[in-house]
Amino acid sequence: MKLIETKIKSITVIAKDTVKLDIHVDQDLLETIRPGQFVYIQIGSSSEHMLRRPISIADLDKEGNKLTLIYKELGEGTRKLSRLRKDDSLNMLIPCGSGYRIDQLEMTHALLVGGGIGVPPLYYLAKKLIEKGVHVTTVIGFQSKEDVFYEEQFQCLGKCYVTTNDGSYGHQGYVTDIIEQEQPKFDYYFACGPTPMLKAIEIKLKDEKGFLSLEERMGCGIGACYACVVPTKDEKSNKKICQDGPVFHSGEVKI
Repeated sequence: MKLIETKIKSITVIAKDTVKLDIHVDQDLLETIRPGQFVYIQIGSSSEHMLRRPISIADLDKEGNKLTLIYKELGEGTRKLSRLRKDDSLNMLIPCGSGYRIDQLEMTHALLVGGGIGVPPLYYLAKKLIEKGVHVTTVIGFQSKEDVFYEEQFQCLGKCYVTTNDGSYGHQGYVTDIIEQEQPKFDYYFACGPTPMLKAIEIKLKDEKGFLSLEERMGCGIGACYACVVPTKDEKSNKKICQDGPVFHSGEVKI
């Protein structure tokens, strides 16, 4: 993990309250990033926003020295971040968290399941899995049509199903409904999204091997403050989401 001061390359609204932020990061640092990791961004230079904001890494371009983040405007902090422009400075810790250790896994098919702002980190994961020769099926869920993003990008990598809660786009219902209907073939599943979705997936796929990436507000982001702990399934110990996670084996922690 490294603390850097860097520059914004571009900032674009890609869906309702959803922003894509491209920033400059040196190639040697990009080489250290694993899918599923995140950055911890400082909002402004005053004491108004004391806590940094954790944002998942959606993609990276090593040759172009570019890191892509996608986030939802959920409060004044992220809205202030969205008011920045090209060449503005950003202070951040990078890379944070454990990420997906896919180099340790043997598989031919993978199922990726994302909900809302849990979708972005799955894109870089999908690209890295394909580099390993793994076939990827993606199921992504949103509230409504205006919230949908990156469908075409995922379709370029494999079969992609889109579902919306209100049925205004794609299939109506939840990501678990698509899994039930389509019965996709996979050796491992990888899920990221809101806690209710992760709970439903863990129950639905209880007999399958998989990984869950948790979304959580954080304090220090480096494991020192114990503000983002989650108990293990047996409740004998706690795990720090910012350091031990955000990625955990299914059944490892209590969500």
